[in-house]
Amino acid sequence: MSENSVFSFGAATGVGSMPGGDAREAAKTVTGSVEDFPFLAELPARGPGADMIGRTAGMLVELYARVEPSGWRIGDRPGRDTKRARSWLGEDLDALEEFTQGYEGPVKVQAVGPWTLAAALELRNGESALSDPGACRDLAGSLAEGLRVHLADVRARIPGAQVVLQLDEPSLVSVLRGQVRSASGYRTHRAVDRQLVEGTLRDVLGAHAGGPVVVHSCAPDVPFALLRRAGATAISFDFSLLTERDDDAIGEAAESGTRLFAGVVPGVDGPLSDPAGSVMGVRTLWRRLGLRPGLLAEAVTLTPSCGLAGASPDYARKALAHCVRAARSLADNPE
Repeated sequence: MSENSVFSFGAATGVGSMPGGDAREAAKTVTGSVEDFPFLAELPARGPGADMIGRTAGMLVELYARVEPSGWRIGDRPGRDTKRARSWLGEDLDALEEFTQGYEGPVKVQAVGPWTLAAALELRNGESALSDPGACRDLAGSLAEGLRVHLADVRARIPGAQVVLQLDEPSLVSVLRGQVRSASGYRTHRAVDRQLVEGTLRDVLGAHAGGPVVVHSCAPDVPFALLRRAGATAISFDFSLLTERDDDAIGEAAESGTRLFAGVVPGVDGPLSDPAGSVMGVRTLWRRLGLRPGLLAEAVTLTPSCGLAGASPDYARKALAHCVRAARSLADNPE
């Protein structure tokens, strides 16, 4: 894609969430561990409003959400839940700004994409916004406008940064397959037309006009071709969930210049293999696809398999550092 010709992604980064509730500590860990591609940490352990849905709901323009026992529900006016979400986002941005003084290079920020948001947010009647095409349209428009404001704020705070937007779409496959459950749990919402899904994603990705956008999903069967058509500069996925069915789509993405964010390091505490071992599967895939080994470092960014919110702080730090070492191994020895 055209963005890749003028934009250099870092070789390793995180997915988004981190353990704990201290914004300064998280920013310090992130900028110290993945110093060539830091990201705005999300700290869901703080509670509602710091979770991925609440955080993104707080970014919406002229749409508001509040916490109900069943989850986040769209409301008429900004209440304490919206204010809390915005306050925590501001705190996280302050911390990242503090630790990126003078930094020049890529910085990633994350938000939930329009379809996962529509699947998660409830309408006033308690049903998912996914059940109402008009609500989905309004939600996508509000999200796009909110992202423009957010991205402008990040650029103003870190003027040397090349800002990368990541949209998290873990529910996208369920939306496409009609697997999102209704409020009663007794039925599922019908599958959304693929062209509508693609067009809506394209509109929201356009909020970062001319800037690189990553779409992340740690679910199986990531729709690589659809995401590429929608304008994703990069696609982020859990490498362990790939099957040989994905080979053609991966090969086409790599050859077209779409960056691959391969989640190769476990997101929860456990033993870490040596860095070369972590990328053995990536090298094997490359050989199977018949792709040029020298393309690996240009085409792949390494990440944990998903967010690190469920990890211990010590493991989260080690996992990010391990991604950096594994990326170096891949660059030094692509064969």
